[in-house]
Amino acid sequence: MRERFGKDPDMNAMLFIIGIRELGAIKQMFTKEEKVKLMHIAVCRLFSTSGYYELEGVDSKGWPRWKRLKDLPYVDIFEQESLMRQHIIDYFEEEEIL
Repeated sequence: MRERFGKDPDMNAMLFIIGIRELGAIKQMFTKEEKVKLMHIAVCRLFSTSGYYELEGVDSKGWPRWKRLKDLPYVDIFEQESLMRQHIIDYFEEEEIL
């Protein structure tokens, strides 16, 4: 990401980018609520590959709706970040972005 965009994106930025990709729509400005939803979409998409979420469909506004299949494991903050980073890397490789 540093090579492609010239800076190190933080975790929130990565989730935001993934959320926008999964929504499939870009607009000038997202509201704070929409940004939170985009990040939630990203988390659901990332953890769907591990069987924690399943895409149910889209709502009337075209936003993806996810169903939680099982609870995420309880891990400390460092393990949580490591787990999230690995899922992000897997996502970018799967989508052939990296």
